[in-house]
Amino acid sequence: MDALTPEEGALALRLARSVLDHAIGGKPESVLELPPVFREKRGVFVTLTVHGELRGCIGFPYPHMALEKALRDAAYAAAREDPRFPPVEKAELARIRIEVTVLTVPMLLGAEPLDRPQAVQVGRHGLIVRGFGRSGLLLPQVAVEWKWDSREFLDHTCMKAGLPAGCWKQKGVEVFTFEGQIFHEPPRDEGR
Repeated sequence: MDALTPEEGALALRLARSVLDHAIGGKPESVLELPPVFREKRGVFVTLTVHGELRGCIGFPYPHMALEKALRDAAYAAAREDPRFPPVEKAELARIRIEVTVLTVPMLLGAEPLDRPQAVQVGRHGLIVRGFGRSGLLLPQVAVEWKWDSREFLDHTCMKAGLPAGCWKQKGVEVFTFEGQIFHEPPRDEGR
């Protein structure tokens, strides 16, 4: 799977911004000339922040739909459907900063359970932990932002799944890694 160019990443951000401006702000939708990569099936997450604090994050870890549709759906859902936050309102749009993470296909981590921390590369890998009918995902940038080592990253991904920290040590729990190509809007004038 080819990486997006910086120009394609900028277009991904413009598309996500256009979705928010149209759906929440009532502006006409931007007409963007999208290159062929936007028709490829890709996993993607859209993260929204205000003053550096999370305001919404929704995405699709697996490449089940074209990047354009996945971006549109994830941007809208991050703003309006993240159950952790109230829906984004029109008055907030100027303060929202968008980050788009385009994912590689998640791959099952082949290491034995107790060897998993050595196989996880903080700063490169995102994680999915799946077990006991639950699943949790953390993007690659999360471990870096929180300055976690690989064990802490594994523990927090377990907790994101609603499982106890350390469950990654069990054979019945699967750990998947993926990589993410991260694009973010420049800091906005946040009216401080």
